[in-house]
Amino acid sequence: MDQTASPLRPASTPRDTGRVWPKNFADRLTEPLPGVRDMLRLVRVGGPLAAIGDTDRIPVRRDGLPTVPATTTALTWVGHATFVVQIGGLRVLTDPVWSRRIPGIRPRFVPPGVAFADLRRVDAVVISHNHYDHLDAPTIKRLPRDTAVFVPAALGEWFRRRGFRAVTELDWWESAELGGVRFDFVPAHHWSKRGLADTCRSLWGGWVLTAPGGHRAYFAGDTGYGRWFGEIARRYPGIDVAMLPIGAYHPRWFMRPVHMNPEEAVQACVELGAPHLASMHWGTFAMTTEPATEPLTRVRAAWAAAGRPAADLWDLAIGESRRLDSA
Repeated sequence: MDQTASPLRPASTPRDTGRVWPKNFADRLTEPLPGVRDMLRLVRVGGPLAAIGDTDRIPVRRDGLPTVPATTTALTWVGHATFVVQIGGLRVLTDPVWSRRIPGIRPRFVPPGVAFADLRRVDAVVISHNHYDHLDAPTIKRLPRDTAVFVPAALGEWFRRRGFRAVTELDWWESAELGGVRFDFVPAHHWSKRGLADTCRSLWGGWVLTAPGGHRAYFAGDTGYGRWFGEIARRYPGIDVAMLPIGAYHPRWFMRPVHMNPEEAVQACVELGAPHLASMHWGTFAMTTEPATEPLTRVRAAWAAAGRPAADLWDLAIGESRRLDSA
């Protein structure tokens, strides 16, 4: 990647410095986290050992990043929860993970859909939460230190310790602006943890990106299904595309509170009022016990059962791009 610094800086707000966050955000949990008995039961049934026999069917394309004008919004799926989002003239990374493997999980099934060196520039990064498959230290280390970074409450210090100088921390329903694009941090049904004693010490959520006078894109990060989608739609009407997780949902008794299945993702898209669903969080890492390509099959079936136009389901291959042109 071109290491030349982007001249863009987040709009300054009183939230950027000196804010005292709660010691933990456990009061934001939708449901209680799994206990010791649940963890032992998960180990007995096999834990995160996905059926990887169908990984040769994971769709992959190597189209490269499209060149688009500022009036066009384009999404390129790199893999897992990583997109290159081109919106309002900015190039934004979501939960960037270019590492071949992350702690405790087998190496990724296929390489990233875009080579890191091909990014050329990155104007901003949005982080949904601090789990290792969404906050990847080796990838973050490769970014220029004046990249604009938007993170959940109480996660900013993690970046500042690594030398990042344009870090914006937000609570739910708060916003900041960069280059005319608005970044709104919104709730998710999930949690946070990175070490042995930091459960829920930082917040988690999704992002709504709004171009000036243009498109609106929603990145859910990691989330279970629940009441937040309707509220997000009410506060941010006119979402054009929803990037929603469809994988890492089995066994259901364990994953339901924090990971949607494909049918729930389709319902979430309906509640968000978004015409397009861009699927993610599948086909990259062996995290749970469903077969590797089952999420794709199920989301296509659920989309058809909901009567949605087939072309509006952005069931992207790794490395594939789709675009929203100006009206």
